[in-house]
Amino acid sequence: MAEIDLQPTLTDQQVIVRPLRADDWDAMFRAAADPMIWELHPVSDRYTEPVFREFFESAVASKAAFAFVDRANGEIFGSSRYHGHDPDLSEIEIGWTFLARPYWGGTYNSRIKSLMLRHAFHFVDTVIFMVGETNLRSRGAMQKIGGVLRPGMEARTLNGVTYQHVVYEIRRRIWETT
Repeated sequence: MAEIDLQPTLTDQQVIVRPLRADDWDAMFRAAADPMIWELHPVSDRYTEPVFREFFESAVASKAAFAFVDRANGEIFGSSRYHGHDPDLSEIEIGWTFLARPYWGGTYNSRIKSLMLRHAFHFVDTVIFMVGETNLRSRGAMQKIGGVLRPGMEARTLNGVTYQHVVYEIRRRIWETT
């Protein structure tokens, strides 16, 4: 089986989704240091330097994380990553996504997810997204991009605390027809 590239550079007219690097720290923390970004997230203090540093370092170490760069001004405005590739299920997760507030509500999230989905569908049939059960903003964003809610909940431990998450999925054969 060929090795899968979990950190390609993906681009469109508006955004560059590129591998996250350790030297992105300052720009990434500036983008993430807004409490409103995290207010509905299970780890609601991720805007603080020590909590975000742990998140950032785990993203870099994952070798599957991305920085989002605005093509118009060159600024980093968020991040996401692939996680948990399961070849037997032909499934991977896209998660740990955040966008700076000026990038909310427009086309940025759907453009980024479209780029990441298109890449993932070269090697899996299904992409999942785990969302904190009370994170209504992210749940709405998932529905906006075509995510289908799976029944039940999944537990995920973040920063030593276990939280319940709902799981959305997007299947290649359905996504390709939309």
